[in-house]
Amino acid sequence: MAAHDGTADPVPAKGPDPAGAGPGSPLSDPLSVPRVGHSDVRELRGPLLVLGDAAGVGWDEFATVAVSGQPERHGLVLEVDGDETTLQVLEGTEGMSLGGIEVRFSGRPLAVPAGPGWLGRVCNGRGEPLDGGPPVTGGTPTPVGGWPLNPVYREPPQDPVLTGISAIDALTTLVRGQKLPIFSVPGLPHLTLATQIAAQATTSSGRAFRVVFAAMGMTHADIAFIRDRLEERSAAGELVLLLNAADDPVIERILTPRIALTVAESLAYDHGSDVLVIMSDMTSYAEAVREVSAARREIPARRGYPGYLYSDLATLYERCGRVQGREGSVTIVPVLTMPAGDITHPVPDLTGYITEGQVVLDPDVDARGIYPPVDELSSLSRLMRSGAGKGRTREDHLDVAAQILSAMARARSAAELAELVGTAALSETDNAYIEFRNVVEHDLLNQGRDELRTFDETMERAWQALSLLPRRELNMLSAEFLDKYLPGPEGGARS
Repeated sequence: MAAHDGTADPVPAKGPDPAGAGPGSPLSDPLSVPRVGHSDVRELRGPLLVLGDAAGVGWDEFATVAVSGQPERHGLVLEVDGDETTLQVLEGTEGMSLGGIEVRFSGRPLAVPAGPGWLGRVCNGRGEPLDGGPPVTGGTPTPVGGWPLNPVYREPPQDPVLTGISAIDALTTLVRGQKLPIFSVPGLPHLTLATQIAAQATTSSGRAFRVVFAAMGMTHADIAFIRDRLEERSAAGELVLLLNAADDPVIERILTPRIALTVAESLAYDHGSDVLVIMSDMTSYAEAVREVSAARREIPARRGYPGYLYSDLATLYERCGRVQGREGSVTIVPVLTMPAGDITHPVPDLTGYITEGQVVLDPDVDARGIYPPVDELSSLSRLMRSGAGKGRTREDHLDVAAQILSAMARARSAAELAELVGTAALSETDNAYIEFRNVVEHDLLNQGRDELRTFDETMERAWQALSLLPRRELNMLSAEFLDKYLPGPEGGARS
């Protein structure tokens, strides 16, 4: 996790920002003093620029690239080998030739002015305004790579982040400080679900709740949808939007989530807010990493992705959590599409190792007209017990969730048996489970795309579904909870 060490001031003192970023960019700073320019450009390779005779350059150093007759571009040092330095050019190298290029290094990593000035703003993937407003300024320049955190100062995630979506709140509760990805396939409404979470999510901590939405590789239609759907939260000054379009430079996608997380860390740990970061689509991000790796001529690993993809993703996902002595928190919900629905694809596979569960969207559930099309038996929140139950959500929550998942597994088996022998050959109990599954899907899990449900309403729907089963089958619920919450005469006392 890149945040703070818990003992020292986590934000560097005010200093010069990266050189020559331009007046329309949050990367600029009037105090910036450029270094001597270098013009020994030896190779242009995809998004990469290979520069010679550049001694004293450091890894991850920020640079500006002056191109004769063109606007300045920006770059980051990827590799230093002897007198050769390899930079990734954020705007790409299209239209550039070996002559007429001058590179100036800043002497420090890429930084942005983090702080509350980002709230309510709509920017592109590099942080440049898309809303017609001025550049984001006024914050302390903070490296987009974040700050390393001493593990001693980590605090375990706790308390729920309620999304108003029953499928998540009831069965895969999101916890403040958790990283919980959404696994989907192309064609499913994962973007609709992500924007609904961004529009509705909140906590009961009493602190300010903020949302940072980082979109990567989106079509212009998707970007328009995101802006329209989140307009109300943005107007309220609770949202930061970073939008990378599909026709923007691919290399920009590597920068977008890092800027988003840098802003989120500042809002959380410096300003005491609970911050939810939604990153969609992480598969587009991984494709950008693969493109850079191919341009660097690195030996590919699984499906052409670099062998360091795991650690690269970890540098993003681990920038969440709670820090001792700090009031705020960073919660991350990455959204990723699985090519051909393959959950063993490197991106979802490695994401699953790093994160704490997953919400899985299923085409078969979507085909039954259920929104959100969550496969509840494949979904899991490993930290749910830390954020749910008495004093957090409701005393009966964990037991109800366990009973519903157990019953849904039994209902799935009964449905498969019915396909073989027919429903007439099933027992009364098996038929009750099949009816229970239908009610859970259509009354509990299914809801409108802009419907905000209270947690009590979600639990009421859950108990209504459980009332369809014989009381003897509800063996994961205490008699106290059954008498108190189960609908029906005498607490639903069915035999």
